[in-house]
Amino acid sequence: MAVVDGWEWDDTLFSGTAPYYRRGRLPYAPGLADMLAEVLRLDGRGRLIDVGCGPGTLALSLAHLFAEIVGVDPDSGMLSEAGRGAAEAGVSGKSRWVRVRAEDLPAGLGTFTVATFAQSFHWMDRDLVAATIRDMLVPGGAFVHISDLKTERRSVDGLPYPAVPHAAMDELVRHYLGPVRRAGRGVLPQGTPGGEAAVLTRAGFSGPRRHVVPGGQALERTSDDVVAGVFSMSFSAPHLFGARRAAFESDVRLLLREVSPSGRFSERIPGTEVFVWGKNPAEP
Repeated sequence: MAVVDGWEWDDTLFSGTAPYYRRGRLPYAPGLADMLAEVLRLDGRGRLIDVGCGPGTLALSLAHLFAEIVGVDPDSGMLSEAGRGAAEAGVSGKSRWVRVRAEDLPAGLGTFTVATFAQSFHWMDRDLVAATIRDMLVPGGAFVHISDLKTERRSVDGLPYPAVPHAAMDELVRHYLGPVRRAGRGVLPQGTPGGEAAVLTRAGFSGPRRHVVPGGQALERTSDDVVAGVFSMSFSAPHLFGARRAAFESDVRLLLREVSPSGRFSERIPGTEVFVWGKNPAEP
C-alpha cells in the first residue's frame, strides 16, 4: 500500500543521510525522557521498540528507562550509527538494532511495553503498522507518537548570531532538484500524510493523551552543523544531487558565509509534542 497516492517507499529514501543525522538534526526538547518516565510509569523494566529508529537518537535517550531497547529501521547506515551510539553510551548490552521495515514486523521480536515513533510513522503503511504494533504490545502498553511542535515560532531575537537561513536554503534545494519535493526515487507533491488520530483509532487504540515538552533553549550552530542538517533530510539526501552534490554544497556554504561571516548561527530547540495511545489492559 502506498503512503500517499502516486508514491511508493523505496530503500533510497534516507540513503547516505545517516552520517549527518546526529550532527545535523536539532535535539528533542530537554525533559522528554523525564516526562515519558512519569506519564508511562517507567522504572527500568520492560521493553521498548523504536520503529523507524534512525541512528537511535530517541531510543538511546530512553535506554535507562527500560531493561531492553530494540530499534528497527530499513536503512543499514542508520543502524550502524545507532550501534556506535549505543557503544559510546555504554548500553550495547541492553540494545538491539534490527534491519527491517515496519511493514514486515513482528519479525520474531516478541512483545513490548512501549512502542515509539519519532517522526517516522508518516513514512509507513500506517493502518498495517498500527494494527501490528497493537498486537506486539503487552496489555496496557503504549503507542507513543513524537514530533517537533509545528505551531511555534522560534525567534532568535536577543541571541548572539544570525538565524539559519532556512527559507533561502530550501530555495537552493529547489533550484537543484526541482520545485516538487523529492523522496527516494519518487516525489511527494503534497508532502507526507497527517491524520494519525484516525489511523490509531481504527487500529483500536484508546486516547490520545497529549503532552508538550517545552523547547526554546538556545543553541549555537556552526556552518558544518547546518550543512549536515541539510544532508540529513530525505528531500535533500546526498544521493539526490548526483554529480552536482559538490556544487550544491559549495553554494550552501557561500550562502551561509554571506549570512554569517563568522560561520556561527543561533537556533532554538523546538518544543516536542507527544501523543500517547493506549492498549486496553484487559486485551491480550
